[in-house]
Amino acid sequence: MSRSGSSPPVAEAQPAPPDLRLAGLAMAVWLTTLAGLHVGSRPLLLAAGTAAVLTSCGALHLVGRLGQPRAATRRYGWIAVAVGLGLVCGAAATTARLAVRDAPPIRALAEQRAPVTADLIVRDDPRPIRSAGRPGMLLVSTELTRLTGPDGRRVRAPVRLLVLATDPAWRGLLPGQRLTADGRLGLPRGGDLTGAVLSTNGPPVRQGASSWAQRAAGTLRAGLQRACAPLPDDPGGLLPGLVVGDTSRLPPAVEEDFQATGMTHLNAVSGSNVAIVVGAVLLLARWARAGPWLAAGLCGVALVGFVILVRPSPSVVRAATMGAIGLAALAAGRPRAALPALAAAITVLVLVDPELAGDPGFALSVLATGGLLLLAPRWRDGLRRRGVPPGVAEALAVPAAAQLACGPVVAGISGTVSLVAVPANLLAVPAIAPATILGVVAATVSPIWPAGAEFAAWLASWPAWWLVVIARHGARLPGGTLPWPGGVPGALLLAGLTVALLVAVRRPLVRRLVAVVGVAAVLGALPVRLVAAGWPPPGWVVVACAVGQGDALVLPVEPGRAVVVDAGPEPGAVDGCLRRLGVREVPLLVISHFHADHVGGVAGVFRGRRVGAVLMPPSAEPVEGRDLVRAAATGGRATLLTTVAGARHPVGGVDLLVLGPPYPLAGTRSDPNNNSLVLRATVAGVRILLPGDAETEEQHAMVARAAPGQLRADVLKVAHHGSAYQDLRFLDEVRPSVALVPVGAGNTYGHPNLGLLTRLSRGGARVLRTDTDGDVAAIRSGDGLAVARRGVLPGHRP
Repeated sequence: MSRSGSSPPVAEAQPAPPDLRLAGLAMAVWLTTLAGLHVGSRPLLLAAGTAAVLTSCGALHLVGRLGQPRAATRRYGWIAVAVGLGLVCGAAATTARLAVRDAPPIRALAEQRAPVTADLIVRDDPRPIRSAGRPGMLLVSTELTRLTGPDGRRVRAPVRLLVLATDPAWRGLLPGQRLTADGRLGLPRGGDLTGAVLSTNGPPVRQGASSWAQRAAGTLRAGLQRACAPLPDDPGGLLPGLVVGDTSRLPPAVEEDFQATGMTHLNAVSGSNVAIVVGAVLLLARWARAGPWLAAGLCGVALVGFVILVRPSPSVVRAATMGAIGLAALAAGRPRAALPALAAAITVLVLVDPELAGDPGFALSVLATGGLLLLAPRWRDGLRRRGVPPGVAEALAVPAAAQLACGPVVAGISGTVSLVAVPANLLAVPAIAPATILGVVAATVSPIWPAGAEFAAWLASWPAWWLVVIARHGARLPGGTLPWPGGVPGALLLAGLTVALLVAVRRPLVRRLVAVVGVAAVLGALPVRLVAAGWPPPGWVVVACAVGQGDALVLPVEPGRAVVVDAGPEPGAVDGCLRRLGVREVPLLVISHFHADHVGGVAGVFRGRRVGAVLMPPSAEPVEGRDLVRAAATGGRATLLTTVAGARHPVGGVDLLVLGPPYPLAGTRSDPNNNSLVLRATVAGVRILLPGDAETEEQHAMVARAAPGQLRADVLKVAHHGSAYQDLRFLDEVRPSVALVPVGAGNTYGHPNLGLLTRLSRGGARVLRTDTDGDVAAIRSGDGLAVARRGVLPGHRP
């Protein structure tokens, strides 16, 4: 029988509220531990004691009210008790680890900078420090087992030691390797569980071999690197980072592009990598109609195998935990159950290793997983209710949720907010899984089938190339990033605004108002960003690049063309500086002398650019540097030129006059330094003196031979990174208005000399230094000279 009339409307099912039962416990443990790492154990114990008393009182009060009807009151009361319990647990675990870190015998030796012999266990892969005071320095995270002091007394303490090593023998160490090393202890910077820093120039003495798992991982990782070797630099360097977190071959320019577009998380192993690999196994198991237990077993085997491949370091275990939680929620279709599991994982991981609380990677993993579980499903369902196809809704909701959740941490690290992060990550989604899976295949088959590994890596290079293209073009969009306060204040500010926004937009009227204001703000800000001075600043006549402990100066010829003087210590830094300046052609590259901190980056000048000629000094010392420059010039088909004092080299609007060395100097403190080419460049009427690393002897010789006023300059590139070896009469002759000091942060040479900087400032010079100011520029303005600094991003040390 048919029924007439319309059916009554069916109320739309509302999504169940998120299960946050353990969230308070997890956040309390996390934040308490993070605070304890910075404030120390005494304030932490005081806070823990207070929290313990309040928690006990609250729990007793709630137990006495179990029979009363207000369930909501009891629920919030138990959440408060969980927060108090988290405070107590976090404080107790952190205090115990801080007591080990601050062991008096280790601390005393570190304060004395005593020479010691240390027995160590390597905790993670050695990492190169590109901008360290000494080229080739490695950073090795280790755990101390025994320390022998200068008096022969032995100390046993499970303290974490950070090793700063220069010997290449440290490069091939695997996690778990036991070794002995001699060096000098120093104090750590604080904020983590590192008890001391060991500086060593010698090789380690290995004690046995690392575990079979680490050796297997090393074999597979080396096989992946070999398979990627024939690929172009950008995708070939990115692919190992995508698959196993190995960024040793990642070009710095690509790294900068990924940071600018909010894609940095792809350069390291994260929970998404784990989810992709295990998810692929799960799909295959379901396709083969495997039962739940068999599918779970296969996924477990894949998870263990992937962790072994990328090395079971603490960061990888963290990523595996987060990825497994996300995968479990996806496979079971129960996101509510995943949130308590995420909170429990945070609690356990932080209590086991309190140092994770201050690790940005841990924060990004947790926030990304939480965003995917809390925000993405609701946004996906909301888009589907508005007619968006399911696949498109999922593709839009996932990167938007992850980016919004991770935004405060990224802003605190980089000091910027990316406007292109969401579209860039959306475009990257189709390429991530193929690149990861094919890369894992290449690594897995590399020991038994090298040709097959190379073919799989070649296939994976195409999605990796797509990621590079997205990052490159996204980083070059005008107004793609907006400045934001860096550090903890900036992160907390953006986090507060994000929470307020999420709460406010639940009301339709507020949601529309926020949308209108947001669009208006972006449309209003972008023209200002497009018109306002960015980098390089208009009217620049010289830029000192922040390349670490070395020199790289740029003189503009015309848009896209510039003269470059010296190339810094490594290729990526100078290449990045030239890219920021938009330099596509270098008609003349000048080498002041052949020390590594001036020629080590010469390949970066040639990278993707035409170099017309290379002007070299008469002195050929050291020969290693000379051979490096000649090889780069030969490979780039550049003409090799030499010069002498008095020669002039005009290049477009840049006029170069060679002032020194006036004659060959020998028997000085450093003959290569004191035979540096000294140039006086004139750009747009501004005189710029570039003395290389000329020290007291060469400066004195020039003062004696120079004509009156010949050394006078508006801008001085301070010689030898601002060392104390300066001739005061030379400085009096120059009398600069602007002094640029190219110098590396944390260098071990004591550069720049504070007395020299004070003298320059008292003489009327505006002093800028690349270690604190980043790239710095002198600008020709209507009223004379001005200066501009690009700034140093938080967390980066030039």
